[in-house]
Amino acid sequence: MAFKINISEKIGKTYHLETEAEELVGKELHNKVNGKEVSPDLDGYEFEITGASDTAGFTLMEDVEGIGLKKVLLDYGKGMHMRPKGEKKKNKKPKGLRLRKTVRGKIISSDVSQINLKVLKEGSKKLNDIFPDQNKPKETPKQ
Repeated sequence: MAFKINISEKIGKTYHLETEAEELVGKELHNKVNGKEVSPDLDGYEFEITGASDTAGFTLMEDVEGIGLKKVLLDYGKGMHMRPKGEKKKNKKPKGLRLRKTVRGKIISSDVSQINLKVLKEGSKKLNDIFPDQNKPKETPKQ
């Protein structure tokens, strides 16, 4: 199965890549990954897995063990940003609100479709040189 990989740099630039990296299956969130495991072009790079989501859009959560889907009770914070019905925007963090949401375990499996990576160590080639088609500025329509 092909993974959609998002590689983010510290300067805020993100590069997109689609690859058949079977070496990523079985890795957990926040594990370190060599660039060669992702793509042969990324030799010398070191990445950290910061997040992922499966084909249905369920995110991987670091508190949930395994690879399957699980319904967890979430407080306001990571994975849950809702307000009670009828609540105005003035209350940023509603008191006592908890919701049960479906999430996936923290281990990457073949059901995962998107993986987010953060650059920890740069390789010999810059990411701009590896992905030349993605560093073009976006054209704004003239009015």
